Amino acid sequence: MARTISFNELRKIKDALPDGTIHRIADELGLKVETVRNYFGGYNFKDGRSCGVHIEEGSDGGVVALDDTTILDRALQIMQEQQPSGQLA
Repeated sequence: MARTISFNELRKIKDALPDGTIHRIADELGLKVETVRNYFGGYNFKDGRSCGVHIEEGSDGGVVALDDTTILDRALQIMQEQQPSGQLA
């Protein structure tokens, strides 16, 4: 499912992830670590690939159109797992 998000919001999510999450997501989804990093705004296309992320310049870092939200959805689930019981993210 496609989703549009600001680049800064996407980076905030990435920065809020617990240590090791990028590797965990890559392992769980059968992707290279650099591919997951590229999803969150990285630019290493030698070792990773693009994941249907389209960035347009603009305010708040620009707009990011995500063709597939699987990586983002998994990152948000992991963040929720880290929240103490009864607390909303």
